[in-house]
Amino acid sequence: MPDYVKDENNNSVAFSVGEYTVQTESVNYFQNAQGYLARPTADGEFPAVVMIHENLGITDNIKEMAKKAASHGYIVLAVDLYDGKVATTTDEARVILGTFEQQQWTDNMNSAVRYLEERFDVESIGSIGWCFGGGQSLNLALNNSGMDATVIYYGRLVTDPSALSKITWPVLGIFAGLDTGIPEETVREFESVLNDLGIENEIIIYPGVKHAFANPSGDRYAPEESKDAWEKTLGFFEASLK
Repeated sequence: MPDYVKDENNNSVAFSVGEYTVQTESVNYFQNAQGYLARPTADGEFPAVVMIHENLGITDNIKEMAKKAASHGYIVLAVDLYDGKVATTTDEARVILGTFEQQQWTDNMNSAVRYLEERFDVESIGSIGWCFGGGQSLNLALNNSGMDATVIYYGRLVTDPSALSKITWPVLGIFAGLDTGIPEETVREFESVLNDLGIENEIIIYPGVKHAFANPSGDRYAPEESKDAWEKTLGFFEASLK
């Protein structure tokens, strides 16, 4: 994962803005976690999305992505799995990661789901995450049967059929062809198991780009692939949640 350059390219035009004006607030939804909530100002019922940050924490880039997703008609809660800590380097992120256990993150994300259901009475809810958050998006799917859509951006995968069989909703996976940490062979195995289990899925591998290519604040950013992946993500949520 590349280091984070604060505030650089956070408003990238690659990620389209929708028709809705958005309001934001910080919300306490789990223990010490302060999530970033973005939602349309318009009246009406909207589906919800749990958004999960990369290994750096809730950066300005994640907040921008939450606002852009909300502008397309979603109530988006960007969860805080780091209790307010934000890293700027992979070394800092590694230290923070070491202070938590997976069960804490699972409980955190499940609390986010409950918060959205109880506060907004949403009828459908999906999740999306990048890098560390992509793996956590999958972990949420494996630990919450109430989800309706799962999006994974180059996150660590599970390929065990007995674990993946818990998923009964569509999955969208976005991956990088030059990702050495999550190689194409692993992605294809993941896809094969989903197909064998009859789980609706779309798995996309963009050739010639590296891990974290969709982060406009990093030096691996690939604008054209990011734009295409974002449009596919919006289409997936539209089909799965609305």
